[in-house]
Amino acid sequence: MDEELVEKPAEENTPPVDTVEANKEPPFVAGSADRKIPTPYQPAGPWSLTTRKIVTAGVLAAITIILGISGFGFIPVPNISGRATIEHIPVILGGVLEGPIVGLATGIVFGLISYFYVVPDPFIALARVPIGLTSWLVFIALRRFNRDLAAAVAGIVGTLTNTVLVLTAAVWRGLLPLKFIPTIIPQAIAELIIAAILTTVIARAVYIVQGRFVRAPETKSRDELPY
Repeated sequence: MDEELVEKPAEENTPPVDTVEANKEPPFVAGSADRKIPTPYQPAGPWSLTTRKIVTAGVLAAITIILGISGFGFIPVPNISGRATIEHIPVILGGVLEGPIVGLATGIVFGLISYFYVVPDPFIALARVPIGLTSWLVFIALRRFNRDLAAAVAGIVGTLTNTVLVLTAAVWRGLLPLKFIPTIIPQAIAELIIAAILTTVIARAVYIVQGRFVRAPETKSRDELPY
């Protein structure tokens, strides 16, 4: 009789164990609210600025400055221009190797050297700036067919950009009579050939050196890397 009088606990109001565990709040972890959600690594685009591009731009700008100050970048020739140039080749290489930002940056340095050491005319200095941009556009258009051919044509187009824009600015500013333009054509052809050869050889050497370094693909975003 006594056993019958003992009340059994109400099981209906007791939630299942799984429900209790599911309703528990996760433990607080310090700094977890500030933790960033990892994002997949995205390769740098042509207009992005990376450490390698900054270093390359610095090296090419230094070469441009040395060639200009020392005079090795401007070769005396017996015509009305007075000087042929190889100063534009680092600008072409900047566009070919690292894209438009490095090409434009190196072109600005070339323009400053041209202004302070060759002809103090702002329009002729500005004519040097697009060299790297046109070289890059030609190179990316042709590299899928043949990289050496693309580098050679980029050297030619970059040189033509320099020659055409500088001569146009010089004639427009009254610094060069139009009738003397034909006398500069042999010099322009020589600059085209030299630029095509040097751009192809140097670009090929850089690609060979870069190919010797094996790099594992990045699996983390830049923010998650410890360096």
